[in-house]
Amino acid sequence: MSTVAETLARLAPLPPSEFSEFGDVEVVPLTRYQQLAGAFLGRNWVTIPHVTHHDDIDIDGIGARKVAWEQAHPGAKLTPVVVLIKALAEALRRYPYFNASLGDDGKSLVLKRYFNIGVAVDTPKGLLVPVIRGCDAKSLGEIATELAALSDKARTKGLSMSDMSGSSIALSSLGHIGGTAFTPIINAPDVAILGVSRSRSTPFPGDGGAIAWRTMLPLSLSYDHRVINGADAARFVRLLGELVNDDTLYQ
Repeated sequence: MSTVAETLARLAPLPPSEFSEFGDVEVVPLTRYQQLAGAFLGRNWVTIPHVTHHDDIDIDGIGARKVAWEQAHPGAKLTPVVVLIKALAEALRRYPYFNASLGDDGKSLVLKRYFNIGVAVDTPKGLLVPVIRGCDAKSLGEIATELAALSDKARTKGLSMSDMSGSSIALSSLGHIGGTAFTPIINAPDVAILGVSRSRSTPFPGDGGAIAWRTMLPLSLSYDHRVINGADAARFVRLLGELVNDDTLYQ
């Protein structure tokens, strides 16, 4: 059986391009971070058989719960990302194969007993992924506070390797910008990553033929098909939809 390196070596090389033949150009060097991130993302994309499952979850229930939670926690802000982080921790507990990594031998699976969620943060240097540890044992308020602190550190001081290591699964949200779906690249050695797009009002059949509007949140779950099958991916996303509307998550 050919190795990944042997397979890549057989591919035709990219043709050289002389763009200046077509007009003025400017050559700008990639930053060190862009070079490192590009190398890791390229490796993850070609070595992991990605499949992305897209679905919408109903988040109408978050609105009223958010108001009640913020009234009970003056000064604190609850965002859908914080709720999803907590929901992911519970979903990982119920679906342990999502909280796993392939062993170095490629023949075993390392099942993790911790629940650490990486969250992609947009910074001037590019995306960084700080890790919030022990999310299963932390309250929504603790998660919100830690996420805000790590996000600020990522944008100002930068993150250490320790800050970005040890994740169970990652979450990447573009909801504050836009989009309806995307295919996030798995952050190896994780076996899955959850993408979040912008929520939207969607019409549904209501009583007596009326139209009922619900707030739907598009989720895109990329998973390693060597470890996770499509049916479990669909169940995992459906479970997230149930968990974000579960009162016990907000206690």
